[in-house]
Amino acid sequence: MISTYNKDKIKHLKKEFEQLRAGKESLLVMIDEAEVPELVYNSNAIENSTLTLQETERILLELEVARNVSVRELFEAKNLARVTDYIRNKKDIALSKETILLLHKMLIGGINDGIAGRFRATHEYVRVGTHIAPAPEHIERLLDNLLTDYESSHDEYFLDRISRFHLEFERIHPFVDGNGRIGRVLINLQLMLHGYSSAIIRNKGKRDYYYPAFQAYQDNKSTEQLDGLLCLSLMESLNKRITYLKGLEITTLADYAKQSGESSNALLNAARRQTVSAFREKGVWKIGK
Repeated sequence: MISTYNKDKIKHLKKEFEQLRAGKESLLVMIDEAEVPELVYNSNAIENSTLTLQETERILLELEVARNVSVRELFEAKNLARVTDYIRNKKDIALSKETILLLHKMLIGGINDGIAGRFRATHEYVRVGTHIAPAPEHIERLLDNLLTDYESSHDEYFLDRISRFHLEFERIHPFVDGNGRIGRVLINLQLMLHGYSSAIIRNKGKRDYYYPAFQAYQDNKSTEQLDGLLCLSLMESLNKRITYLKGLEITTLADYAKQSGESSNALLNAARRQTVSAFREKGVWKIGK
């Protein structure tokens, strides 16, 4: 559960963001578009893609990559970017089974058309670590219940709802392939529907924060681990956009530490906890002066 302190902090950041964004929608579009390669890279890397961020950028710009890249990884990068653009630009999109199936078809199309845009069928079982996902015949009922529970829990804090939805969606694992990437796409769709910008679940922290969240949910239905990760990711996203909207001069956190005389380790820890208005671009921590 998100603490009252963090709820208040997100509320304050959201208010500041809304006040600053007026007349600057074109800048926000630029930030979103520039962020797509980083979002795509991190989500695919969580699923063990070998593409680097630089290779992902070049693929999305239709430029040559220095090494031979598998056709599958090319499609994974391009398709996920297409899905990301779709949810950002589709004005009347809703969270539904139909939307989930459409997004999956867009994601897996060209990779494995036989499973794209459909749930697991009879005899299609999947395992993630020690977790064996529910049998295919239960998937639609479980998803119906998940969507109903999500839509009927408006009295709960939105990040708590999103966190529980994601953990349960991944427990159900409705598809033969692409469950993790679709799940993270749905997080950003849900954030968007609540009026927030997209947040990046980063590959670098998957073993310390992201993966343990699923184990905690499997063991005792705890969402606390993912609650914290989503909270920090959203704060970072808001801090990035606020910094740009203010027109501040942006520098790396390392250079800022040198110029200010502050401890670089202390600043880095503060950035990770989001107690300073720092954010990452291409994996590098930055801050507005």
